Formats: sequence, structure tokens, C-alpha cells
Amino acid sequence: MPYKWTQSPEARALTLWPHQSLTPRGFTWFIGITAVMLALPLLAVLGSPVVWFLLAFFTAALAGVWRAITANVKDRTRHEALHLGETRVRLEHVQPKGEVLTWEANPHWVTVHLRDDGPVEKYLTLRGNSREVEIGSFLSPEERETLFDEISQALKN
Repeated sequence: MPYKWTQSPEARALTLWPHQSLTPRGFTWFIGITAVMLALPLLAVLGSPVVWFLLAFFTAALAGVWRAITANVKDRTRHEALHLGETRVRLEHVQPKGEVLTWEANPHWVTVHLRDDGPVEKYLTLRGNSREVEIGSFLSPEERETLFDEISQALKN
């Protein structure tokens, strides 16, 4: 699962991150194989002026794939950190551009909710300090369900 619990003397912390299935080496292989597959039709017209026309489309397609994957890499830098202390619960949501959104509440009043009627299946939220915030939006429904049990147990202790 794309999250990890850590324990320190003053607090228990949970760090969540999106799935990251494409490694830098996998990116290199994918771009290379895509370039080879797109270049195969060029072999049929090699030596004619048509190759230059097709090469323009080949380059545009490869640049589009490259751009889409690099945009996805930036999006994967987002993460969330939940700190469960004796006197404070703090959730930090770090967005892809580096902006940090923070929510804090007293752990005595914090409740965890898992709803089926939210914007996504198994919508996981924390409620406290007169606000309700979502946690783990990038996790699968099964992972959010497991995380609900773990956070509920951690808040009881």
C-alpha cells in the first residue's frame, strides 16, 4: 500500500503518496519502444519525400506521450502527512506545485468517516475543529477502507 506509519516519542505519523508504477528506467524503456513502434511505418516510405511528412506526425506523437508522462511525474509528487499527537492532530496535504494545505484539531474531538455517498467510492474523511477534510483521495477504495480501520484504531490509542 502507498502509505507508511512511523512512530516518534512525541507523535505517531502516517505518510500517504500516490501509486508510482513507472520508474525512471521504465520511462526510458517506454519512450524507446514507443519511438521504435512509431518509426516502423517510416521504413516503408524510406527514401521518398513522404517520410518527412510522416516524420512530423511521428515527432508530434512522441512529444505528446513524453509531455503526458512528465506531467504525471509532477502530479505524483503530491502526498499527505497525518500527525497524531497527544494534544494535536495535524493533516498536511502537499500539492504538486508545493503548496501545503494544513488542518489541525484536538484528537479528543476528531472522528473518522468512511462514506459511500461521497464524490468517490469509500470516501474517507476526518472531522474536527468544525471542518471535514478528505484524506487519501488518491488511494483505491479497498485501501481507503483499510486505512479507515487503521486511523480509527490509532485515534483510540
